[in-house]
Amino acid sequence: MARILIVDDSPSQLMGIRRIVEKLGHDAVTAEDGAAGVEAAKRELPDLVLMDVVMPNLNGFQATRSICRDATTKHIPVVLVTTKDQDTDRVWGMRQGAKAYITKPFSETDLAEVIGQLIPN
Repeated sequence: MARILIVDDSPSQLMGIRRIVEKLGHDAVTAEDGAAGVEAAKRELPDLVLMDVVMPNLNGFQATRSICRDATTKHIPVVLVTTKDQDTDRVWGMRQGAKAYITKPFSETDLAEVIGQLIPN
């Protein structure tokens, strides 16, 4: 069982992703914006971060860059989970350090597959 940090400013998205994560047998920790997500990543040291992009305070690209460049959190894989579906968004997200990019709406199977690829058994 892994600990997964979910960062999203939408309560319904947080709840939906949390349900999937817990159904897969993992513990879920949540944060409601990018700044809180960076702090939670440092505090909780999760096994994986699922990060929205369009959020107040610090967007997901900025938060991903912060997590991926900080000495205490750079080992944590970040997956961007967002409505931003342009190729340039995907490229920019990966350049910030994300290990995967999922566009909303996504299927439970797609999310489970990415989680399975990034969390060792």
